[in-house]
Amino acid sequence: MGVHHTHRGDSRSQDHVTYEYDQPCDYHCQSYDGADDGTKPDQRIGVVYWILGLRIPLVASNPVREGVRISTSPCVCEIRLRGFPVQTAPVPFVSSPEDTPDPNHIVTSFYLEESDVKAMLVPGCFHPSHAYLEISVFTGKQGYHCGVGGKKQQVGTFRLEVGPEWSGGKPVLLHHGWIGIGKSKQDGGKPGAELHLRVMLDPDPRYVFQFEDETKSSPQIVQLQGTMKQPIFSCKFSSERRMSSQLDPMSNYWSSINEGTDQESERKVRKGWKVMIHDLSGAAVAAAFIATPFVPSSGCDRVARSNPGAWLIVRPDICGTDSWQPWGKLEAWRERGVKDSVSFRFHLLPEGQEAGGSLLVSEMLISAEKGGEFFIDTDRQTPSGTPVPSPQSSGDFAGVSPVVAGFVMNCRVQGEGKSSKPVVQLAMRHVTCEEDAAIFLALAAAVDLSIEACRPFRTKAKRGVRNSV
Repeated sequence: MGVHHTHRGDSRSQDHVTYEYDQPCDYHCQSYDGADDGTKPDQRIGVVYWILGLRIPLVASNPVREGVRISTSPCVCEIRLRGFPVQTAPVPFVSSPEDTPDPNHIVTSFYLEESDVKAMLVPGCFHPSHAYLEISVFTGKQGYHCGVGGKKQQVGTFRLEVGPEWSGGKPVLLHHGWIGIGKSKQDGGKPGAELHLRVMLDPDPRYVFQFEDETKSSPQIVQLQGTMKQPIFSCKFSSERRMSSQLDPMSNYWSSINEGTDQESERKVRKGWKVMIHDLSGAAVAAAFIATPFVPSSGCDRVARSNPGAWLIVRPDICGTDSWQPWGKLEAWRERGVKDSVSFRFHLLPEGQEAGGSLLVSEMLISAEKGGEFFIDTDRQTPSGTPVPSPQSSGDFAGVSPVVAGFVMNCRVQGEGKSSKPVVQLAMRHVTCEEDAAIFLALAAAVDLSIEACRPFRTKAKRGVRNSV
């Protein structure tokens, strides 16, 4: 069967591009409500907060605090919640009472499991009896100390107690509006700076999946809930040297080179890797394959940013039973540093967009040695890109506004040379059918394999990988 790929925005007739795939399933987007044994999503709660603005009321006639003029100094806030890393974000200054804060200025979120909330509600010996969400505002640019004597100056603090409503599993608006966060010492204790913020609890149930073995070992994929495991999909990895020249523009170049042994060719290019995701009936429901080979850049032994390798993530075409539709593109390359990292850039390929109209939805670094987390979360990052209309089909999450989209998915992978069994979390609201879950699992497999694909070319391949290149 083949991939029938027509470049969007090009009115010229395109030849069909053929790649040796398993036949995809009849695309009917079967409703997905957890595993057949009744396994449901893991319940999580998102603490979403908007830091909308900082202002100095008129009663504070001299908005100067300990030698620092707040109205002209950049401000930053530090957000603390017990058991979680401190988060920082810039605070926009509202210069006049008539100015309206930007309602879409989302800072970030904390995502809590039920056990996290329970732990914060129980008094302990080594922490205060009550846990708080604490937002402290300081003058100075993010990451720097500034002000008199080189010390960062605190403007004020907002504290919100963690209460039983945090574990209710329902949306709750905890605070919205202006609130005083400090007193003006120079004005006899009159109200000083005010912070406009919005804090709400947003239930965020997730499906959790795990690859039972390394991706290249073609493992089974199970859904997790606590100690329960339920098979949902299977993963099939393969490596094919023969690829269509239209899918791989460099294939003609590489085919002209005398590749010699596998070990010799492995020092030149990594290509032809393919991952198929099958449902329990054996039908292929998603796939990922290397579309741009991973090759060393001129004069070095690594895949560089100037020429990244790329995966194409595809799903069954709704218009046919023997074709595939591109869904996303994952680029990866290796970044040099004190400790090397693998850089990822993921674009969504919206249906109906013209060529070059892809939407950047995620960009990050993962430690090449230790591994890390790949995620799509509009609360944690806002990549640049061209807006797309509201979603018209399943999986088209990128058309949702940042306020609604929030967390979409994440996956945790190991570093190079380590046994990696990716764990994937998917927001329930973005999974309406099995095919939706499968496409994100194909993306996770591509992320995992990219750690190996981006290893230095001078390094000998592991025994398990060499036969897969």
